[in-house]
Amino acid sequence: MKQIQLTIVFAFLLNFTLGFAQQTPAQKQTRPIAITGATAHIGNEEVIDNSIIIFKEGKITTVQDMTMAKFDISGMEIINASGKHVYPGFIVPNSTLGLVEIDAVRATEDDAEMGSWNPHIRSLIAYNTESKIVESMRPNGVLIGQITPRSGRISGTSSVVQFDAWNWEDAAIKTDDGIHMNWPNNFSRGRWWLGEDPAMKMNENYDKQVMEIQDYFNASKAYKKGNQDTVNLPYAALEGLFDGTKKLYINVDDEKGIIDAINFAKAQNVEHTVLIGAYEAYKVADFIKKNNISILLRRVHTRPESADDDYDLPFKLAKLLTDKGITVALQANGDMERMNSRNLPFYAGTTVAYGLTKEQALQLITLNAAKILGIDKDYGSLEAGKSATLFISEGDALDMRTNILSKAFIDGRDISLETHQTELWRRYSEKYDLQKKL
Repeated sequence: MKQIQLTIVFAFLLNFTLGFAQQTPAQKQTRPIAITGATAHIGNEEVIDNSIIIFKEGKITTVQDMTMAKFDISGMEIINASGKHVYPGFIVPNSTLGLVEIDAVRATEDDAEMGSWNPHIRSLIAYNTESKIVESMRPNGVLIGQITPRSGRISGTSSVVQFDAWNWEDAAIKTDDGIHMNWPNNFSRGRWWLGEDPAMKMNENYDKQVMEIQDYFNASKAYKKGNQDTVNLPYAALEGLFDGTKKLYINVDDEKGIIDAINFAKAQNVEHTVLIGAYEAYKVADFIKKNNISILLRRVHTRPESADDDYDLPFKLAKLLTDKGITVALQANGDMERMNSRNLPFYAGTTVAYGLTKEQALQLITLNAAKILGIDKDYGSLEAGKSATLFISEGDALDMRTNILSKAFIDGRDISLETHQTELWRRYSEKYDLQKKL
């Protein structure tokens, strides 16, 4: 009798656990797949109206116009996508996806380390592949992300992952791609909760704070040249900035800060620099272009910072900078950034209403993002030899009304588009349909 009771308890616990476990990641591709008849949005501004896309063993082998030649697709799995659209997987940079699950539960937050100087902190090892929030990105076509730490002067080191994996080792596309730094603000607001005037005022400590950054970088260089018998992990982590293996991502918005940050990176011989946010970049666009700096632009759906700004400035920034020849990608930072990440394609869609073409807007979340993150050799566009990370949409994927995915693949693996939210949607749809019948 006791044995039977133990068996029942074990079965209950197993079912309970499985109900909350992650979805099983998709199996590796075992046979070639051909997607036929779709409008293919390549990601480099090229569009093929009646396309055929063939991929095997996780790699794209053919992307062509079906009317231009005959193709032997016997023995392949054929997906007829006539009237539909195929896109490269969307990429969300500078994200804390997988690092925080519930904002109100401190135990689920792992996006920030104590202290100000943390270049050695690796966000990748804290990335949770079983996150229900990460899972909810896939039905909108967001299949890749740069997982990034927060807080401090130097927040830590980011990595690029794909969103269908057993663990962080399997998820990693590019490990430790860059170090993230928060540039000092030229202006600050008084702390009203301490009785200070909340109006904007000059940051009297700005020069001192910039000097602290310079001293830290100089100390890192001295460590590299000196005796390293005693390992200093923070200093050692910065070495990749000087030999070109890592990029320096600088969070900065104001005009003077942008100029100072770029000049600092040049003076320190940092090979690759990317600006994050860069709200006033349009004021110094020529300087940015001259120095070959890329930008991860702030979230499109925000309000202007100043009363003197154009009311639509956040919407048209991508257009202003693209016209200057600057490589720009979009991010989803700000309040509710993790949930907003799935709206990434709709941010890109908004830029179309403010001057960009649809294919230029698509680049902001595909090929441009891949170039900035250093993964464009394998991701970001539908080209032979690249990863088969793509999806099929019923309509325009940059329009929330028609972004309806029927298939998605990561490295050729046919991934699930089911999430906790789609399960709830079906449950309550059936509930209300039943009530109507009654």
